[in-house]
Amino acid sequence: MSTPKLSIAEMTGRDIATDSFWRGKTFDDFLFRPQKGIIESRTRITLTSPLTNNLPLDLPIVSSNMDSVTGKTMAQAMALEGGLGVIHRALSIEQQAGKVTQVKRSHSAIIERPLCLPSGTSMREARAFARQHDITGILIETRAGSGILAGLLSDRDIPWSDEHIDDTVDTFMTPYSKLHTHPPGISPEDAERILFEKRIERLPLVDDERRIHGLITRKDIVFLRRRPFAAKDGKGRLLVAAAIGARGDYLERSAALLEAGADCLFIDIAHGHSVIMEDAIGRVRKQFGDIELVCGNVATAEGARYLRDAGASAIKVGVGPGRGCRTRLETAAGVPQLQAIQEAWSGVRDTVPIVADGGVRYDKDIFMALICGASAVMLGSALSGTDEAPGRVIEDPATHTKKKIYRGMTSPEAVFESLYDTEDGDAVDAAMATPAEGQELQVPYKGSVVDILHRIRGHLRSAVSYAGETSLESAREKILSDPARFLIPLSGAAYRESYDR
Repeated sequence: MSTPKLSIAEMTGRDIATDSFWRGKTFDDFLFRPQKGIIESRTRITLTSPLTNNLPLDLPIVSSNMDSVTGKTMAQAMALEGGLGVIHRALSIEQQAGKVTQVKRSHSAIIERPLCLPSGTSMREARAFARQHDITGILIETRAGSGILAGLLSDRDIPWSDEHIDDTVDTFMTPYSKLHTHPPGISPEDAERILFEKRIERLPLVDDERRIHGLITRKDIVFLRRRPFAAKDGKGRLLVAAAIGARGDYLERSAALLEAGADCLFIDIAHGHSVIMEDAIGRVRKQFGDIELVCGNVATAEGARYLRDAGASAIKVGVGPGRGCRTRLETAAGVPQLQAIQEAWSGVRDTVPIVADGGVRYDKDIFMALICGASAVMLGSALSGTDEAPGRVIEDPATHTKKKIYRGMTSPEAVFESLYDTEDGDAVDAAMATPAEGQELQVPYKGSVVDILHRIRGHLRSAVSYAGETSLESAREKILSDPARFLIPLSGAAYRESYDR
């Protein structure tokens, strides 16, 4: 007599941790059964998936909050491609908040608080200000802090030579009387029409008393229109997240990051299923209310439920699978990543999204994570070594190869650097006395992360097509409805046939 197949609903009534179908399994242990394709062009397949219940991503990829992976440049690139970057916290509060601000200002339909200089500023100071903030147009106020528009200084107004370096901006700016302005409240579409009709590059938004309410630039509008997948907030600014800890200055850091415009905070500690994490979530919720809060890491159903009930908006899953992590080798703690994803999903179902963190070696692993319970996947080593990742390219003259540094945030190098400027001697002593669970590696230089994200997008669309669906969401629902039907456990011979190349 044959054994009846179990639906996911029946399976989640049992303990996934002891179910033989999932126990001890990770990405290379399965293939999925191809289904009849139903879409003519894979470019029409949608990959939209929630990072949290209020924060969808067109490309459900998150760059890891590691100091060798995500800084300002990576966060910008991720958002422009539909994903999300998480600014690491191995920085001072001011530095980390500053990077968030830079991302929010980098590309937006409407710049709500444009950078200004007062009338009377020297051209020397204006040049330095433009370089510091990487901008090509500066609004000039009547006096410092007045908020009253006096004129606009653009890059084409600045003399090339140093002959007028000590003259004031008033000499070269376009005065208010010659500017095209508009009252606040204009839509990006109407602004684009005005910019074209007037043949201008910038449209200051001012009220009847010339008070500055914002700035719209043609460059930003055109740039964002050409990137339909970009992850943007309701004001047309790029999405960006930032990491905090669960001890020390995390509340002060949270306040600064949220003030800078962070759309989501990641409370990131090695062992998220802990009273330390529960206390941190409670304190953040009490002080900042209903913000988007991703918490982790955990690797079990119990851990996932614990974080959900504590107030997490999404749960980060993965203990020890990452390339820069040595937790499993040093402590033997961990759960194989695909089992961990399925366990966590079975614990919370669709009440809060799951973010799979670690263990990805190939693009197919991303799809396996997404169809087995994760709503987004965090990548570290896969995105390291790119132009957008922090750090310099290292050239090896002996082998004529290029590499960059990638390291886990509990590696000795990362811990020491994060504590370099601290005056808390107890924190330094405690950190340096704790054995390392991370490592530093050299990884091959990979070029632009944009190429990697384009490749991932293409492979995810192809996988959805092979699953016989038109969206990632429907493919996930299909596989989770009956994993024993759609997923094929691999024998040793089948593994070699599939992966030994």
